[in-house]
Amino acid sequence: MVLCFAQDDRVDVCHVFPGQHTSCTHSSVADTILLMENESMITTIEHEGVRELRLSRPPANALSPELIATLKRAVEDGPRQGIGALVLSGSPGMFSAGLDVPLLLTLDRTAMAKMWRDFYGLLGTLACSPIPVAAAITGHAPAGGAVLALFCDWRVMAEGNWKVGLNEVQVGLTLPPVIFQAFRRQVGSRNASRAVSGALFSPAEAEAIGFVEELAPPDFVVARAVEWCKSLLVLPRQAMLSTRTQARSDLVDIFNRGVEREIAEIVEMWWTPEVQTALRGFAERLGKKK
Repeated sequence: MVLCFAQDDRVDVCHVFPGQHTSCTHSSVADTILLMENESMITTIEHEGVRELRLSRPPANALSPELIATLKRAVEDGPRQGIGALVLSGSPGMFSAGLDVPLLLTLDRTAMAKMWRDFYGLLGTLACSPIPVAAAITGHAPAGGAVLALFCDWRVMAEGNWKVGLNEVQVGLTLPPVIFQAFRRQVGSRNASRAVSGALFSPAEAEAIGFVEELAPPDFVVARAVEWCKSLLVLPRQAMLSTRTQARSDLVDIFNRGVEREIAEIVEMWWTPEVQTALRGFAERLGKKK
């Protein structure tokens, strides 16, 4: 679904799904319905040259294999469709709770390997995007939610009683090297060591260590991200994009060196008894909170 804001703040709603490069002409009815369901996990909102990709998978915007693939496609579509910049946002109070662990525990080895390849593919797409991407962290963003923000160009977080950070260790997962490198790039070596304990940060703490660049009132966090994007788009385009490429070259190089070996190691780690026990315990605790 695409929501197009008119200048008088009226909203025109069109049932046009992002990712229109995917053709359904020869698909079965079941395939077409599945495509529509997947695309509806993201609400696309146009802000005059800046496109907002709002995660819309209640209740926590947890990252399922379908949402990962859909978001990757949406990020790729932006520059192809002439969009100047992207804003990645979530629901009020919940940016993304990270990987959907209860769902992932139902997958077999083949499906899990594909999920991790697709997740790394999404991170690479964000890191290597030819246009700026801002993260509007609208609330809680632990684990995978924080990871998405790390690979964007710029981050603004909603003020409030939210938490953001890489708490993978607390649920039994070793922090993957690609993610740790991005974290260290953002916060520096000293603060990056706090990942050892799986620390989560309040908005004020996240700003203090450099995890996010700014804080904003909850009702204005998306608007601030859009404003930041537009501040770049008024600059001479080639100069801005070329300088941005230099500034992000170290992040891009992580993926240029290849990540297949790392992905294979993560997949093997996922199936170890220690990790499986920790993850199932985590999923059980989540179930009791419902």
